[in-house]
Amino acid sequence: MKKDKMVNLKINNQPVSVPEGSTILQAAKKLNIHIPTLCNHDDLCVAGNCRVCVVEQKGAKVLAAACAQPVQEGMEILTNSMKVRNARKHVIELLLSEHRADCTKCYRNQNCELQTLANEFSFGDHLFLDIVGDHERLIDDASCAIIKDDSKCIRCQRCVRTCSELQKVSAIAVSGKGSDMKISTFHDRPISHVVCTNCGQCVNRCPTGALTEKNYIDFVWDAIYDPEKYVVVQTAPAVRVSIGEDLGYDPGERVTGKMVTALKQLGFDSVLDTDFTADLTIIEEGTELLTRLRKALVEKDKDAVLPMYTSCSPGWIKFIEHKFPEMLKNLSTCKSPQQMFGALAKTYYAQNIGVSPEKIVSVSIMPCTAKKYEANRPEMRDSGYKDVDYVLTTREFAMMIKQAGIDFRMLEPSNYDSIMGDSTGAGAIFGATGGVMEAAIRTAYEIVTGKPVPFDNLNIIPARGMEGVKEASLKIEGCLKEWSFLEGVELKVAIAHGLTNANKVMTAISKGEADYHFVEIMACPGGCIGGGGQPIPTNMTIRQQRIDAIYAEDLSMPIRKSHDNPEVKKLYEDFLEKPNGHKAHELLHTHYVERVRY
Repeated sequence: MKKDKMVNLKINNQPVSVPEGSTILQAAKKLNIHIPTLCNHDDLCVAGNCRVCVVEQKGAKVLAAACAQPVQEGMEILTNSMKVRNARKHVIELLLSEHRADCTKCYRNQNCELQTLANEFSFGDHLFLDIVGDHERLIDDASCAIIKDDSKCIRCQRCVRTCSELQKVSAIAVSGKGSDMKISTFHDRPISHVVCTNCGQCVNRCPTGALTEKNYIDFVWDAIYDPEKYVVVQTAPAVRVSIGEDLGYDPGERVTGKMVTALKQLGFDSVLDTDFTADLTIIEEGTELLTRLRKALVEKDKDAVLPMYTSCSPGWIKFIEHKFPEMLKNLSTCKSPQQMFGALAKTYYAQNIGVSPEKIVSVSIMPCTAKKYEANRPEMRDSGYKDVDYVLTTREFAMMIKQAGIDFRMLEPSNYDSIMGDSTGAGAIFGATGGVMEAAIRTAYEIVTGKPVPFDNLNIIPARGMEGVKEASLKIEGCLKEWSFLEGVELKVAIAHGLTNANKVMTAISKGEADYHFVEIMACPGGCIGGGGQPIPTNMTIRQQRIDAIYAEDLSMPIRKSHDNPEVKKLYEDFLEKPNGHKAHELLHTHYVERVRY
């Protein structure tokens, strides 16, 4: 194997060797030398436009941007000379002069990269005039998911690169030049009126408070305090492995039991689990897939549409509505686990606890900003009420815990409440890319053959991993009589995470270059664990730690297959009757709409 050519240089008189093509910033990290950055992000291409990371190269006339400058043999770099410090101070002070600095009221207070740099360089008197008042204060809060505040934007363009590189959406772009430069949408329309998928990846990478999720904390507190309301909360699988990051834990710590206790101390009347309806989704979606396969392979029905796409990621749903509306018929008609839960909370659950559904307030804790949009879709009212009233991100949930003065570390673990609180390991892995596919195969294979999937300890390794697009196939053998038409069929599946990868898969399918039966797509890198509502910062390492914790959660569960969930079985016996039946279609299935492409 050919080894990378190594380049030798010195940083602050410390020798270091790094592969050819590395940047000064990467070389400095190898020595644990901190160089501040604003426009740079591990997930994105190099931009080099904020100039906060400038360093001095001996013998050079101008300072170099460490994030963009490749290393050269024999380089001698200074990262903290007087020239460098003065330049950084001036750059940061110029950014502050154009920044509406209401830090104590800002949602990103104490988690803002610009604020951190301002504190680090200890500014006293302003060097430059404060010109933020000369600019019109523009806040776009028309979206139910994301708020855009131009007065806090430092024009680092991380959001633009995120939307175009990671998500292939390009809902935002740079417009204007010089002092008129800003981050804008098509024709300066509100975010709610462009192709934005509400995924929130731009929010996760914004270094300031220019992009944030819309906050519903006060609405939830009001509901909790209202004695006439019965407040039910559900928690998504990805939250239990990430909430700790905002409360002093390392990334990937599993804090499920403490999280449940915290929710009970906050005052929620019932603390239930989205994993329950993740298991339910597998039953409904798996049945739908098998029905489509029967129609296609046995009945030769021209209306049998394959491949079938998963439908539990609302960012992905809005993406296909805008970009590939001709393929909406391929989507599973299943609602997401969040919305299934909301519909059942105001019907099945309300009946079981004897509370009138109009008194129930349904709250969900999600790793996702797009879930806020999904909950407000007009299609999501099949219970006769708004199925999910309020969606909080993981970050908002952490904020509520802090507001309540709860010492999270001292909490004793407790269990979810009953009726819709029981779940399996298959429901837990919904939080990771490939998890829905793995959970579906565990159940569908056993339904068809009567035997567990032929993988060690149910772990379907081909469905796992952080590759952008994964393909796998599974030959179905030993079918039960009812499913004999599937004997010998090689089930072909694909898995994609991040909308750029989704676009690749969809383009290949639409051109006839790929042939699958079932496709899982998640809008966010890594799946829900990398959602737009998760703790900041996020990067590849953190996402992998969260995924490892998700699979550990699965292994720790006493039941690991969705169809074995006793509460799901009881739900069908007492209320839904059968998978894909009339009642299930009324409450748990929906349709999607074509949207404009601009």
